Amino acid sequence: MTQVDHTRMANAIRGLSMDAVEKAKSGHPGLPMGAADVATVLFTQFLKFDAAEPNWPDRDRFVLSAGHGSMLLYSLLYLTGNSAMTLDQIKQFRQLGSLTPGHPENFHTKGIETTTGPLGQGIATAVGMAVAEKMLAAEYGKKAVDHHTYVLASDGDLMEGISQEAIGLAGHWKLNKLIVLYDDNGISIDGPTKLSDSVDQVKRFKSAGWASELIDGHDPKAIAAAIAKAQKSNKPTMIACKTTIGYGAPTRAGTAKVHGEALGAEELKGAKEKLGISLEPFSVPGDVLNAWREAGSRGAAARKEWEARMSTLSNRKRDEFDRRIRHERPASLAKALRAHKKSLIETPQNIATRKSSELAIDAMAAVMPMEFLSGSADLTGSTNNKAKSATDFEAKTPKGRFIHYGIREFGMAAAMNGIFLHGGFAPSGATFLVFSDYARPAMRLSALMGTGVIYIMTHDSIGLGEDGPTHQPVEHLTSLRAIPNMRVFRPCDAVEVAECWELALNRTNGPTVLVLTRQNLPQLRTSAPADNPCGHGAYELVAAQGEARVSLFASGSEVQIAVDAQKQLAERGIMSRVVSVPSLELLLSLPEDRRRAIIGNAPVKIAIEAAVRWGWDAVIGQDGEFIGMHGFGASAPAKDLFKHFGITADAAVNAALKRL
Repeated sequence: MTQVDHTRMANAIRGLSMDAVEKAKSGHPGLPMGAADVATVLFTQFLKFDAAEPNWPDRDRFVLSAGHGSMLLYSLLYLTGNSAMTLDQIKQFRQLGSLTPGHPENFHTKGIETTTGPLGQGIATAVGMAVAEKMLAAEYGKKAVDHHTYVLASDGDLMEGISQEAIGLAGHWKLNKLIVLYDDNGISIDGPTKLSDSVDQVKRFKSAGWASELIDGHDPKAIAAAIAKAQKSNKPTMIACKTTIGYGAPTRAGTAKVHGEALGAEELKGAKEKLGISLEPFSVPGDVLNAWREAGSRGAAARKEWEARMSTLSNRKRDEFDRRIRHERPASLAKALRAHKKSLIETPQNIATRKSSELAIDAMAAVMPMEFLSGSADLTGSTNNKAKSATDFEAKTPKGRFIHYGIREFGMAAAMNGIFLHGGFAPSGATFLVFSDYARPAMRLSALMGTGVIYIMTHDSIGLGEDGPTHQPVEHLTSLRAIPNMRVFRPCDAVEVAECWELALNRTNGPTVLVLTRQNLPQLRTSAPADNPCGHGAYELVAAQGEARVSLFASGSEVQIAVDAQKQLAERGIMSRVVSVPSLELLLSLPEDRRRAIIGNAPVKIAIEAAVRWGWDAVIGQDGEFIGMHGFGASAPAKDLFKHFGITADAAVNAALKRL
């Protein structure tokens, strides 16, 4: 590589970052200025990447967990020659329509591995990437898979509770290809981190099974030596890089004033003069830019060597690898699910939908044994999501396809995002629906990024019974349905479960939540048409014997209540219809004519769901009748609770009679 002084290359990052934040009058210049030395060493000496082909499968992954320092990453993408990241994009930092938003967005800008900004999630997502690398390497060998995952983390990342979940998992699994570079600058927005924190992070990581050390984050030789050592470790490594936030700023360096606001014209001029950077905005000396571009193209040789190695694999193995990296499902999946649904029609299953899910999982895992990847937050026996054929993933059994995440719902959800983003697997993970509260920030990022992960949420209502209101979700369906691009299914029986699983597994542009019961339910479906009615969000399960005067809408376990109410109404000479609504938001997203056809024209509309009303008015109208929850639950057997809270067929019949 062209020999250019390290400091001048690092200053190119500092200069671009300062100028972009100054032009936008918004942003975080301190981290890019302080971490520029660390990033320069990593990208020029260690990171295996090809700027011309940023998505080739065996590249090293770089995660900027400290997403507020986004200009560090944008500067690196521009300097190394990413074709999409032009100087004009740098100049449009934080402006509408640019490829340089305030925080890095993987779905928006080529070369960004994951969306970051909510602190702690970057490092946790990277754990998932390292898990996927370990699994794929064990399966395909180092000829095909042999790369590292690097993380640049901040004080804030390590303060967030999810970081403890993440480092505990990484240490336990001995993810030695995971290397965290901690920008240890001792400053947060409020001021010195000692205002609220006195943790010895080196000791903390060591206690979790990591290799860990403290170095001078402005000494390129020390940085290089630490990374080289980490690459040879049999443990994940954390390198605490002691840096000065806002390095080079004449009066603000090392203070909170440089953390989250533009420097201002005078401070910017002083910083550039002190660092020896041209006062001309957005200027990079030609020899420095050439050296960076050489660093960006250095990985092309490694990529071509990898392609040559892949060509030595059998056609079948290579095609299978490529298919899985692209998240394409095998042709055998559709056949297996058809056979499974046929068996349900022939032999109905009156079981809890969590058990129905287990049957579907066994059918799917049989044809996707290596890519179907499930896990649980310490509730495997309750969520029933471990395939009979699956073995446990552990440090010594990387071919295992069931992950015990421990009591770490947030860490599980973030890791699943990383596994999906890495490619090669169809990740799903399970807990109780009420504990979606713990996982929600990562679930939101799943939806934002469009990761095709599947959340299995059991114990879906007051129907879980005796555990009481602390464990009985009432508002959770509504809150999850409110997340854009999140698809929530609450199936009513074994056939709907199979159909919802089919839709979930074939959805690779966004997350799906499968909401399942603890209690047994009758199988109501007697057919499984090829068009998969659950894909419409709702469908008429039982038609009226004549002109319907009442439409009964329900999801999950309450569909049976609607069926019972229909029978009672029929005995009174009142014709009604039952509409199963496995996905309320899918129904509401249909074109108006199709939505109206499913909702129908019956003058009385009643919704039945053991949850709060929010969202149902779009179906039944503001004057429609709702049979459901209006507060928290209670501790008692499930049957007693449904009667106590008035979620019964009698209540639905009385509501209809009142309106008629």
